[in-house]
Amino acid sequence: MTRRAQWASYLLVAGALLLVMLTGLLAGLLCVCLAFLATRHLGRRLTSLAPRLPTGVALQIGAVLVVLAPLALLFLAWTRARGMIIDAPSQYRELLNFLAATVMELRQKLPPGIADLVPDGIAEMQRMIAGYLGTKAGSLAMASRAWLVGLAHAYIGLAVGALAATRPRLHPPALKPLAAALYERAVAFGAVFRQIVVAQFWIAAFNALLTAVFLLVLLPLWDAHLPYRPALITFTFLAGLIPIVGNLMCNLVLTLVGLSVSPTVALACLVFLVVIHKGEYFINAKVIGHRMRFGVWELLAVMFTMEAVFGPAGLVAAPLFYAYLKQELGARGWV
Repeated sequence: MTRRAQWASYLLVAGALLLVMLTGLLAGLLCVCLAFLATRHLGRRLTSLAPRLPTGVALQIGAVLVVLAPLALLFLAWTRARGMIIDAPSQYRELLNFLAATVMELRQKLPPGIADLVPDGIAEMQRMIAGYLGTKAGSLAMASRAWLVGLAHAYIGLAVGALAATRPRLHPPALKPLAAALYERAVAFGAVFRQIVVAQFWIAAFNALLTAVFLLVLLPLWDAHLPYRPALITFTFLAGLIPIVGNLMCNLVLTLVGLSVSPTVALACLVFLVVIHKGEYFINAKVIGHRMRFGVWELLAVMFTMEAVFGPAGLVAAPLFYAYLKQELGARGWV
């Protein structure tokens, strides 16, 4: 493998990742990687369960399962899923307007003794926050088409990743220099994806499950019912995909919604979220920080920079892209 091929592969990968961010294909890229890993995992499981089954056939069965699984889930809950998927932007628009109204009524929601401690000057801050939330709600009014396009990109990515996983394994010594270098980059990116994104996905799913139990089971036992529960559970999962910042977003939104019911419910929401997210911090530190050897301050700096350049997608991509960059630099002995 020549030095020119190495540098060409770095430039091609950097250009491809930049193109993904500029064209809004991040969901597709993540689903390609997720489907590739899932298909290979299912293929290995099928081979271990049925040793006589050819590897190629096992991978093809795994690809079919990965591609058909989302369709099967939508079919089993079509009526419910259709309303949640198509109406999701409007649901979150209503939620943001609800949060804006709750912020404006903050002093009225607090007990008298605590409300007197809130400075009068905070009213301007309340108006600024409510105005910001109202602006975001207005932008979501036109987001239905983008929402459906993103889902289409994600499903196409699943199909592409599953089909790519059915190809026979490549042998780098038999490849041309540039192809071998690109294969090395792809293997490194896949390893980082497996360590970070898959772990974060399960952490987010676990958080969403606990939040669903809290909102749908525990609070109703106390005769407390929060509005917009489906939207809040979905938001918890999506925000959980973003390390650190996602936790703060969940804490703020659920606490504000709880405050609209009563200060006691808001306090219960805050305590619950702090407890489960402290557990998530421990998991993140063990799974991500320890394995990739970077600190919280590094991740925060990269996340805020990526968010400023690429918007919300930058927050999701920042841990993955930064970990991949650091691994490549570490492999060359530069960091």
